[in-house]
Amino acid sequence: MLKIYAILPALLLPTALACAQGNGPGTRGARAAGLGNASVTLTDVWAIGNNVAGLGQVTSPTVGFYAENRYLSRALNTAVLAAALPIGPATDGKATRGVVGFEAQRFGDKLYSEQRLGAGYGYRGSLISVGARFDVLQVSIEGLGSKRAVAVSLGGQAEVLPKKLYFGAYLYNLNQAKLAEYQNERVPTVLKAGLSFRPTGKVMLNAETEKDVDQAADFKAGIEYQVIDALAVRGGFSTLSRQTTGGVGLQAGQFRFDYAAAWHTALGLSQHLAIGVQLNRAAK
Repeated sequence: MLKIYAILPALLLPTALACAQGNGPGTRGARAAGLGNASVTLTDVWAIGNNVAGLGQVTSPTVGFYAENRYLSRALNTAVLAAALPIGPATDGKATRGVVGFEAQRFGDKLYSEQRLGAGYGYRGSLISVGARFDVLQVSIEGLGSKRAVAVSLGGQAEVLPKKLYFGAYLYNLNQAKLAEYQNERVPTVLKAGLSFRPTGKVMLNAETEKDVDQAADFKAGIEYQVIDALAVRGGFSTLSRQTTGGVGLQAGQFRFDYAAAWHTALGLSQHLAIGVQLNRAAK
C-alpha cells in the first residue's frame, strides 16, 4: 500500500485507503472475480492483467470492457478497457506468431486516483506459454500532484497433464519500480502461482497463492461449471481479503457477458461486470 500517497485518503477516505488498488495487479474481468480471482491459468482477453502468458491462446481479435465497484462506494470504482490482437493465422488453438495485448485502467475518483496504461505479448508453444508486459503507472491526489513509474512483468503457463491439469505463474513488477523517494516507496512486487484442474469439459477447479513482498500470502480458489455451451456459473473465495464470490457467464454469438459479486463480512458487497466481443470468428 502506498505510504506517502495514502496520507490524504487516510484522513478523508479511510475505507478507500483500506481497499485501494495500490498499483498492484488487481482483478481483471468478472470471470476471474467470480472465481475468487484465482486467475493465473486463464487464457481470455483479461490475461493481459491476470497473467500475460495466457494471451498466447487468444485466437481472435477481442475487445473487452470491465467495470468494478467495491462496497457500493463511488470512490472505489475501477474501469478497464482491454484488447488482444493475434499476429498471423490461428491454428491448433493458438496464434502462430503470438498475441499482443493493450490495456487502459482507471481506479478512484477526483480526490485520489490510479491510472495504468499497459502493453503485453504472449506466445503459445506446444504445451508452454510465455509472456511479458510493460506498464506505465500513475498515482494522482488532488492538490498534491501525480507520480509515475514503469513496471515490467513476466508470466508463464504450462499443461502439466494435457487438457486436464494446468500450471500458471506471474511475476508482477519484477523491476521493483520506485514511485517516490519518500521512504523509498515502490510499486508492489507480487508473485502469483496456481493450478487448474479440468476433469471434464464442463468443470474447472482453480487454486492459487498470491504473495506481495510486503503482505501476507493470499490463498484463492474457485470453481466454474459449464451448465450449457452458452452459460457458466462460478464460485470462489479469497483468504486475505476474506471474501466469498459468485458469478455467471453468458456467451451470445461473438459477445460474452460476465457478472460477479463478492461479499466481505465487514465491508459488504462488491460487483463486477465484463463485456467482451470477438471481432471475427476464430480459425478452426
